[in-house]
Amino acid sequence: MRRYIALVVLSLAAVLALVGVSAQARVGTIAGTVRDASGTAVPGVTVNLLDTTGRSRSTASNAAGAFAFAGLTPGSYSLSATRSGFLPASLTAVVNAGVTTTLALTLQADPRRRADLPADTKAQGSQPAPPSPLQPNEVAAPAIAGGTIGGIVDYRAASMFRREAPFNTEAYDRIDDNQWTEVGRKPLSTFSIDVDTASYSNVRRYLTQGALPPKDAIRIEELVNYFSYDYAEPRGTQPFSIVTSVGEAPWNRRHRLALIGLQARHMDSGSVPPRNLVFLIDVSGSMATPNKLPLVKSSLAMLARNLTEKDRLAIVVYAGAAGLVLPSTSGADTSTILGALSRLEAGGSTNGAQGIQLAYKVAHDHFVRGGVNRVVLATDGDFNVGITNRGDLTRFIEEQRTSGISLSVLGFGMGNLKDSTMEALADRGNGNYSYIDSLNEAQKVLVEQAGGTLVTIAKDVKLQVEFNPRTIA
Repeated sequence: MRRYIALVVLSLAAVLALVGVSAQARVGTIAGTVRDASGTAVPGVTVNLLDTTGRSRSTASNAAGAFAFAGLTPGSYSLSATRSGFLPASLTAVVNAGVTTTLALTLQADPRRRADLPADTKAQGSQPAPPSPLQPNEVAAPAIAGGTIGGIVDYRAASMFRREAPFNTEAYDRIDDNQWTEVGRKPLSTFSIDVDTASYSNVRRYLTQGALPPKDAIRIEELVNYFSYDYAEPRGTQPFSIVTSVGEAPWNRRHRLALIGLQARHMDSGSVPPRNLVFLIDVSGSMATPNKLPLVKSSLAMLARNLTEKDRLAIVVYAGAAGLVLPSTSGADTSTILGALSRLEAGGSTNGAQGIQLAYKVAHDHFVRGGVNRVVLATDGDFNVGITNRGDLTRFIEEQRTSGISLSVLGFGMGNLKDSTMEALADRGNGNYSYIDSLNEAQKVLVEQAGGTLVTIAKDVKLQVEFNPRTIA
């Protein structure tokens, strides 16, 4: 009898909302590069885009100094670029439908911060080195906000990011690798059905900036679950279907991989039940950078534009104190919702617990029976005033979920991202945790997959697999 070692890769395809997208010909794209005075590419530059209405979005240049914004309405835009060690730079660009506008931004070294610059950016008169073939420690640059920009991520040049490590207070829970289990002694394996995808976009953020992510930021199941799979739809009244497959492990031909995929029923926009949503937005001082509150406002505006008259939305903010910025409002009143978002500004310390309490109260006051009742928390997770004990916060959220109100968490920013806190809050709130690193990611999470991220078909689901000890070692 042949005996195999079995590994299980569990993937859960999210419910997708079928939402129409404007034809690409009606929008344009801005693509550009950021270089210093010597012509050397500058990675990790925050590039902010502002339209004539005051709406903004931001991204960061990759290792080749490249950045992009896609899906832009034709018109005039202002761009600004900032990075530690350089003086800010800005310019104006005009976007035409169906056209990519190419830009070049040049940053001048800040004489006050000259000592902070990496050695390769201090050289004067040097020319950028020509692209070289991929080496073992190099990978092709991934897609960034709005489109795919070619380039090479060379991890030998990532020291400029490591140089800032002492000021990095990002927090991740420790991940312990599963040990080999002998089926003869323990034939049952139990899995929690987790639909979080934050790890993938967070890891992508590190790689795009030419740095390796922390080990504990890599949660394999979230990298697998980030993608959509062509699984069969559930039949009849079943809420989901199960697909199984066994194949050869690529690292050892004597091993087998078992795939177990769950597919929920696809839900079009007309089938989504009424939604009672409360945006709980962190407007503390730590959210002032372009990839935090400005990106939060642009991201949530995308969701707001896809609400209907059967939906309701409220906005609660928290900093030194919590406040109701927008009472529960009809989803059809888009202009009022967008106006409330546009007026948000960052400043003050963070009282996350007080904000959460007010958000749940508003959700309770407008509870929709048979609908979606959810608090959506947008933050970098840096709770530093009020109830700072994560245990107290999670217990409060566990108590609230029994009333039928779920909590979803959207993570933003870098440098002080509290991944461990946000993941714990979403897990305890019967919700999901996503990391938003660009407007493309916001479009995916809050528009294209709104059915999967905002509609719950089952709670506290566990999957148990029993291996046959006669054939599995």
